[in-house]
Amino acid sequence: MSRETHSPKMADLPRTGTPARQDTRFAEGQRITWVSVCVNAVLTAMQLVVGFFAHSQSLIADAMHTLSDIVADAFVLFANRKGAEAADADHPYGHGRFETAASLVLGLLLAGTGAGILITAAGRLQNIGSAPLVGVAAMWAAMFTLAAKEGLFRYMLTTAERLRSPMLVANAWHARADALSSLVVAAGIAGALLGFNFADAVAAIIVGAMIVRAGLKFGWAAIRELIDTGLSAEEVAAIRKTIATTPGVLGMHELRTRRMAHQVLVDAHVQVNPRISVSEGHRVAETVRQRVLDSHPEVLDVLVHVDPENDLLGNAAVALPDRAFLLAHLRELLGADPPELERTLLHYLGARVEAEVFLPPGFADDAEIAAIRQRVAAALPGDSWFIVIHLNQRIAPI
Repeated sequence: MSRETHSPKMADLPRTGTPARQDTRFAEGQRITWVSVCVNAVLTAMQLVVGFFAHSQSLIADAMHTLSDIVADAFVLFANRKGAEAADADHPYGHGRFETAASLVLGLLLAGTGAGILITAAGRLQNIGSAPLVGVAAMWAAMFTLAAKEGLFRYMLTTAERLRSPMLVANAWHARADALSSLVVAAGIAGALLGFNFADAVAAIIVGAMIVRAGLKFGWAAIRELIDTGLSAEEVAAIRKTIATTPGVLGMHELRTRRMAHQVLVDAHVQVNPRISVSEGHRVAETVRQRVLDSHPEVLDVLVHVDPENDLLGNAAVALPDRAFLLAHLRELLGADPPELERTLLHYLGARVEAEVFLPPGFADDAEIAAIRQRVAAALPGDSWFIVIHLNQRIAPI
């Protein structure tokens, strides 16, 4: 593996961005949410008062929708604060999933609010003849609400997309759903003022359905993230290309991705030349990791597994003996017992092993080396473990 992310002292935690960047992201997230709270508090009070005195059920329904925004903003404030906390021993990848959980709660809250509005409006339609006439003030209140919520949506979405926060984007589109519902409310109130008494209740039903749809959409997106749904095919293809074009990478497989709030985690197996050193293979893996982080800013961390061959269909090497056994067997094949083999490299490839043996200087003369080579050549065809043995001897310096 190219990296260990669970060291006891957390010395090698994955990248989560510089502290200054994280602090700025947290501060901006808090600011736009507080702006939303203040705007929604004013609108809720205005809609309730005007809706009550103007006898507009759709305006009161919209007020309940706006009130749910304030509750939703409270979840966002909490999740934004928790999500900004640094990684620790219990959460080595940070606390970004708090944002995901908050998005799920927001979705459920929206769906519940919309269902309540639908039930209330349907009840009013059944008794439309006894409903009082809607006042003109309701129209002015609906138009003011529409303008305020559309402006709030545009402000929140711009900031949320810059911060790459799905939770803040969801909250921004929540404001847009409010603006659209206010447009429907205005149309319903206009119909009621023109003599179509049922228009106000119908508008309330439409608003309720819109809210339910938005809630289910955000809730489903959060659930997909919680069950580790991967990135889109286009995003995966872009990451695959970055890895495949890294110098030293001969092939790759098992590329896996998953989201964590506004960031992405990536796992990949890369195939390298089986005869390079461990340090060179590690360097290739670190190069892969850094290239992905540099080319895809949304990626939080990359875990790279180095393979000497494509093990997608299995790895027969795990059934082969360990190093100590093979070294003892190698001495038997050599038919000699040098004081110490200077160095031996074992390449576990497929179901057999290749060995590179470095003999100490002065171990044997040319005739003895030739005899060893002859013994090895005769023994290898029937050997259970080795397929190739390379003999090397250092001649200088002595």
